[in-house]
Amino acid sequence: MSLLHERLAKYDLPQRMKALDVYPYFREIDGKQGTEVDMGGHRVLMFGSNAYTGLTGDERVIEAGVAALRKYGSGCAGSRFLNGTLDLHVQLEKELAEFVHKDEALCFSTGFSVNAGVISCLTGREDYILCDDRDHASIVDGRRLSFSNALKYKHNDMADLERLLQKCPEDVVKLIVVDGVFSMEGDLAKLPEIIALKHKYKNVAVMVDEAHGIGVFGKQGRGVCDHFGLTDDVDLIMGTFSKSLASIGGFIAADSIIINYLRHNARTYIFSASDTPAATASAMEALHIIQNEPERIEKLWNVTRYALKKFKEAGFEIGETESPIIPLYVRDMEKTFRVTKMAFDEGVFINPVIPPACAPQDTLVRVALMATHTNEQVDRAVAALVKVFRQLDIIE
Repeated sequence: MSLLHERLAKYDLPQRMKALDVYPYFREIDGKQGTEVDMGGHRVLMFGSNAYTGLTGDERVIEAGVAALRKYGSGCAGSRFLNGTLDLHVQLEKELAEFVHKDEALCFSTGFSVNAGVISCLTGREDYILCDDRDHASIVDGRRLSFSNALKYKHNDMADLERLLQKCPEDVVKLIVVDGVFSMEGDLAKLPEIIALKHKYKNVAVMVDEAHGIGVFGKQGRGVCDHFGLTDDVDLIMGTFSKSLASIGGFIAADSIIINYLRHNARTYIFSASDTPAATASAMEALHIIQNEPERIEKLWNVTRYALKKFKEAGFEIGETESPIIPLYVRDMEKTFRVTKMAFDEGVFINPVIPPACAPQDTLVRVALMATHTNEQVDRAVAALVKVFRQLDIIE
């Protein structure tokens, strides 16, 4: 066995979880994502999806993708920089920029590649990138790829962020990058305070990841920046298509100067193949629907408020969530896996959250709501999870 294999063989957590019959990953779904899905002959309630608007199975979104597939083919066979730009891409970028109230937008093949490509190329060696310590992995990797100095502040701790800003030289760029909605715990960035610090110190710019904010917060689902009325104060707004926009891909929106630079320097944009025609058209149709159907977001918030009330009443620890993401804290890694397996056996699909997605003492299972969930489905899920959590002595 080579040295490489010897090192990698020491990673045996998946094998140990499989031996305990609680391995929770790569579970196969037999059909469309929806509030209920079939998995190997087992019908389960889906509370593990990021499809907040419930549009992944919408026939209008599907037909838009099919029409684009027929017109443009299955792929673009190249990057946007060269042969891979379609009029469809340009139209979606225009509509996204208008939607989030920025000059221009750029579409990438995935949301992860937006953060990896944008953050890594925006700032220079003498500059600083400041991130919340619970930012998404794509933000972390974008920061790692950058030649800039990296600083990390305690989660939503504005005093710690200000302490770090005070350490930075005045005449360099300080780029604060933060999730609008934190994807595991469901709480919001303290954006008003962050913007106040931006204006207090010189040469500070702010980038907000709206992956879990678009389609959920703000007017017509424009996101957390709009929710707080701070869109004009935020320099860059990032979003994904894989959640509320029912597709795959991502975008960055900003003023024309920033977009011009990114268009010619973001490596994950220049050197990645274009998003497929079907994915692009599906995202655009989903964008149209959420703007034209405000009742969809209203339904999402109605079922979210109902679920939050039910989980609190049942005695679950749900932290500081303010969104359709509801963490149910377990605080034990093996029990987190057991909860996931036992919930599945009870007919409820949820996701486990363990390090590095959270601190070791903060393991949890993540419940996520969709606009298409019903109160009756929430009741069934809460009842099943109460049973599981009590059996494992997590709640009384």
